[in-house]
Amino acid sequence: MQNVFDLALRWASIAALSAVLLTGAATAQIEPAAEDKPENYPDAPHRESTFYFCSACHGFKLVAQQGLNASRWNEIIDTMEQKHGAAETRGEERDAMVEYLSTAFPQKQKPGWRNPFQE
Repeated sequence: MQNVFDLALRWASIAALSAVLLTGAATAQIEPAAEDKPENYPDAPHRESTFYFCSACHGFKLVAQQGLNASRWNEIIDTMEQKHGAAETRGEERDAMVEYLSTAFPQKQKPGWRNPFQE
């Protein structure tokens, strides 16, 4: 009987620790890092407004890593609004953010397999 109690206690401890860790991870994702500032990213028009719009929900470093074209940035912003509750942006405000994002973090060339004999 003692083994059953020990096993139940271990599982309860693991569950409690997991809940604490997962809650902490979710909070860490939502709160941008203190050192994450607009000045850390390419200087271009609309940098600050884009930074603060995006970092209201997640770190801007995540945005900077994407590398998308203007059309794809628009799709991403639509998804953030529709599925994740981001504030709606339209017109000049949206255009300004997409301009900054597509200029500062342009579409990346996807590395693929290259035939070394054709180079």
